[in-house]
Amino acid sequence: MSASAPGTKGSWFQRYLLPGFALKAVIIGGGYATGRELAEFFVPAGPIGGLIAMGLAMLIWSVVAAISFALAHQWQALDYRSFFQKLLGPAWPLFEIAYLVFVVLILAVFGAAAGAIGAATFGWPPVAGTLALAVAILVASAPGEAAVEELFRYASFLIYATYIIFILIAFVRLGDGISAGLAMQPAVKPGWLEGGVTYAAYNIVGAVVVLPVLRHLGSRRDAMIAGAIAGPLAMLPALLFFTAMLAFYPAIGSAALPSEVLLGAIALPWLGLLFQVMIFAALWESGVGAVHAINERIAGALVARGRAAPGLKGRLLSGSIILAGCMLVAVEVGLVDLIAQGYRFLAWLFLAVFLVPLLTIGVYRLLKPEPLP
Repeated sequence: MSASAPGTKGSWFQRYLLPGFALKAVIIGGGYATGRELAEFFVPAGPIGGLIAMGLAMLIWSVVAAISFALAHQWQALDYRSFFQKLLGPAWPLFEIAYLVFVVLILAVFGAAAGAIGAATFGWPPVAGTLALAVAILVASAPGEAAVEELFRYASFLIYATYIIFILIAFVRLGDGISAGLAMQPAVKPGWLEGGVTYAAYNIVGAVVVLPVLRHLGSRRDAMIAGAIAGPLAMLPALLFFTAMLAFYPAIGSAALPSEVLLGAIALPWLGLLFQVMIFAALWESGVGAVHAINERIAGALVARGRAAPGLKGRLLSGSIILAGCMLVAVEVGLVDLIAQGYRFLAWLFLAVFLVPLLTIGVYRLLKPEPLP
């Protein structure tokens, strides 16, 4: 895939689909790919309530991504530091602090998920899968933007194809159970609104994590279209996965790895292996997205001070420091506790430092003509 210089219109894929694939890459992570996040935030609302909550989260993602992308294009702010300097002014370090908390938590979740998958699939000690993921993230993020975009493209194709195969087989083999699960709780249970908003709030930070890929946009219209498409692109695999999980409702709500429950019931070894490869790819691209955003933020700060952006060795160093601390948290805390305890805290944090300012100050700045220099 050819790269576009900032301000130069890219291909149709780069303008409209790449931002959504990148957003999906950041969101899918350890909990979404394994089904643990879906069990935590949507199963308690019941089958119908969970689907409604997912629709709400998808709508929030599209609206926020469209506004964020349009502002980033207007300001030519293609890293989160530049974006929040414009949005929050002198208070922009508040987002920096929140984002660092987010990166530590999600990379720890990814590491814990990789450890759990390695243990379940190959019988490895959890630390082995965690270390394998950390090395893969470093290898993909260190070369820079072009390598990251290629990973988003090909990993996305693998993820969507695997989910489609998985869901088709699940519907064939577990169709009666899915129908029974849908019928078990026809009324919408309380908690769907909280689940949808919480899930959307802590994940939507992905809209600013993926700002580097917006360099291909040619206009505000491109930005708005890409943002609107991003919500469905990011939610589609989760929607399919959640529907398949209903074959085991409500017990699947307490499963550490709902994917293992479904794969065990389907009992096709080749599908189990393909799905685990897909989950590792999802963890990989999500981790790369988070680390790359920090590398781009460091590069932007150095360039603004008249210094050269970090090269391969610099990105390897920063990535190694970030990943070492996060993977230690992963091994010590574990997947279920990280998701249950950390994500709700993140939701409130990003509501305060991102969503509220974006939907007030950001919308005002978007609608108000920028003064001429």
